[in-house]
Amino acid sequence: MRRRPPFHSRAAAAAAVLLLLLLSPAPSSQLGLGSAIAAWINGAPPPSPSPPAGAGAASSSSAAPSQQEYTALQALKAAVTEDPRGALSSWRGANVCAYRGVYCSAPPDGAAAAGAPTVVAGIDLNRAGLRGTLPEAVSLLAHLTFLHLNSNRLGGAVPDSLRDLQYLTELDLSNNLFSGPFPASTLLIPSLVYLDLRFNAFSGELPPDVFAKDLDAVFLNDNQFEGQIPETLWSSPATVITLANNRFTGPVPAAYGGYGGRVREVLFLNNNLTGCVPEALGFLPSIQVLDLSYNALSGHLPGTLSCLSGIEVLNVAHNQLTGELPDLLCDLRRITNLSVSFNFFSGISQRCDRQLGSRGVFDFVGNCVPGRDMQRPQPECEGFPGEGGLSCLRIPGARPAGCGGDAAVSVGVGVGVGIGGLPFGLPGAAAGAGGAVTVTVP
Repeated sequence: MRRRPPFHSRAAAAAAVLLLLLLSPAPSSQLGLGSAIAAWINGAPPPSPSPPAGAGAASSSSAAPSQQEYTALQALKAAVTEDPRGALSSWRGANVCAYRGVYCSAPPDGAAAAGAPTVVAGIDLNRAGLRGTLPEAVSLLAHLTFLHLNSNRLGGAVPDSLRDLQYLTELDLSNNLFSGPFPASTLLIPSLVYLDLRFNAFSGELPPDVFAKDLDAVFLNDNQFEGQIPETLWSSPATVITLANNRFTGPVPAAYGGYGGRVREVLFLNNNLTGCVPEALGFLPSIQVLDLSYNALSGHLPGTLSCLSGIEVLNVAHNQLTGELPDLLCDLRRITNLSVSFNFFSGISQRCDRQLGSRGVFDFVGNCVPGRDMQRPQPECEGFPGEGGLSCLRIPGARPAGCGGDAAVSVGVGVGVGIGGLPFGLPGAAAGAGGAVTVTVP
């Protein structure tokens, strides 16, 4: 994994603090983000569901859950090899509702509970320091609605039997030592809406169905996932998608087709992504945070990014982007951090300095802008093979007509153009052409 050098401006420092919080496995302040969004990205799971009236972590033995649930919890305890804080010291006896971290309630509506008026509804063992594995027998907790195990030292594979937990809505396995391929069994849990796998050692390629699942958020950062990000990315109904600090390669999936309508925050940073920044990213209607930094993206930034009227953080730092920064990006009204540092941009307008520099939200150090301070050495700029950016050339012009959704027609024209022997494609050309120019017809 590449080391990330510090930013060199106030705006970049603020961005670094924000991203530290976004990717932290421990709870932190919410930075004024919407409370629901902040809860998703600050590493803290959503508050454990309040037990229904009359339910809780203790219950009378006359209302004890079934022998099956006792068996499941004892199997979970037996799979723990270290319990430094004594979190499971109370897991003795038949009254499992008295176990620490176990929540009981009446069975879900319409659920059969083998005659027991009380069932195990949830387990919350966050930050208990447990070492061990997650046993297959956890699926015997047939009425479980939440399983919170973040910030432990649990490892091995995630059991396939999780698919049998038909009432499970929240699964938080973040900040552990789980490994192996993406746990596909989680995608077969019918009621699941919250899945957090951050800060583990999962590897291999992501299955496309990850983004077809009806999840509120997709937390996959800080693992060892590799290969290309599935094109199904923008079909996800999630509002937050974090893919940072993995080993993904290939292009950023284009957002064509009107998908990504709900997504507010997407983190691609610190992977090995290549190719152009897709024009269609500019038409994500609800995006607030878009971080593409610390990759190997090249070419020119598309002017369509000026359509992101609600964007607050846009970070493309530490890539191989070239050309002039589109003036239109500086008109983004809600932007609080725009970082283009450590690329190979050759021009930045004075208007950007006036509109964003004065607010301390614009960072463009480490580029190739003549006459500006804190730029790359001239030999480094001259030695960079900037011609590769021709594959992502954009025709400068006015703000795209389709930004506000008020254009009558937006047409992608499939044309191949060659400049200096280097072809570049337009939207509508064959897949992989790296579409570059959009023709809009009002």
